[in-house]
Amino acid sequence: MIPLKSQKELQMLKRSGRILADVLQKVQRIVQPGITTSDIDRLSEELILKEKALPAFKGYKGFPATACVSVNEEIVHGVPGPRILLEGDIVSIDLGVNYRGYFADAAVTLPVGKIEGLKKKLIEVASRALDIGIAQALAGNNLTDISFGIQSFVEGHGFSVVRQFVGHGIGRALHEEPEIPNFGKPHLGPQLKSGMVLAIEPMINIGGWECRITANGWTAETSDGASSAHFEHTVAITDKGPVILTK
Repeated sequence: MIPLKSQKELQMLKRSGRILADVLQKVQRIVQPGITTSDIDRLSEELILKEKALPAFKGYKGFPATACVSVNEEIVHGVPGPRILLEGDIVSIDLGVNYRGYFADAAVTLPVGKIEGLKKKLIEVASRALDIGIAQALAGNNLTDISFGIQSFVEGHGFSVVRQFVGHGIGRALHEEPEIPNFGKPHLGPQLKSGMVLAIEPMINIGGWECRITANGWTAETSDGASSAHFEHTVAITDKGPVILTK
């Protein structure tokens, strides 16, 4: 069952989303060659706690950090550590906030210094794919209208869509029903209704869509070593159209 949020719940989720948007914007400013992935994690936690909120990921099913920081071929769930970001890398930062029991989730992929070619195009297509998915988050549409919009756009630009990880409902828990694949045929699945809140998150690769989990038990990376990009927003479905809560 997909929970529908009350107006009071939506207001609290909006507050959580605003905190996350502000934190993620500030964290992005430190991304440059020479910093470590743990620098990103440390700042993320400091900023979230400063807002009297809690990191949603830290301790979740045992995850050891506040931020998921994934570099180049890493798709999602990158564990921060001593890895130094280098000129020409791309880095995905995925953050979650728990504000008074209301959750928000967002991610962005950024260039480290100057990038060009396929990596630059990858980020542009992944960002636009998120916009396209959100545009389909309309009351009366079916769930896979989001999926189909993302997949058809991404594959039309020559990239692949990750199958093993999907978006999800969100609200009083970090992960709620439904799962939201970034691939599939249109007009299938449950009908979207006003009051649903979804974390829509395309993950796309330069090469094939297959992935593997690394030795740390968390980080997913592309099987062929090609780079990956990840964008995410928490979105409320309303009678007036989708509202991005993490913007």
